[in-house]
Amino acid sequence: MADDAKDLDEIWPQWKDAVNMSASQLTAWLDTEESQAVGYKESGAGESVGHKSGKRIIDILNTKRDDLTTDDVEHMHKVVGYVHRHLAQEPSKKDIESSKWRYSLMNWGHDPLT
Repeated sequence: MADDAKDLDEIWPQWKDAVNMSASQLTAWLDTEESQAVGYKESGAGESVGHKSGKRIIDILNTKRDDLTTDDVEHMHKVVGYVHRHLAQEPSKKDIESSKWRYSLMNWGHDPLT
């Protein structure tokens, strides 16, 4: 358990920086057509990987830090990695407000316009 606590201490500030949407904001976003229209869908899946991740992020946001599991911490690492990689791919077009790039990031709990 000590290793889990150390790992959580390391990822926590990065997680708080990467996930800048609240659980209620993310819940509302995931219910939109725009949210459901973007992202990679695994073969046979009706839901994109990012949309599914967004639901997991909501669960993590609604969990007390001391109650987070090893699986939660692993997902937090995945989210931070995705957000950092995706932010580096910012499109050159000026209107990112309604871009698939932004919508995809929002599925992962990060709104680049906030």
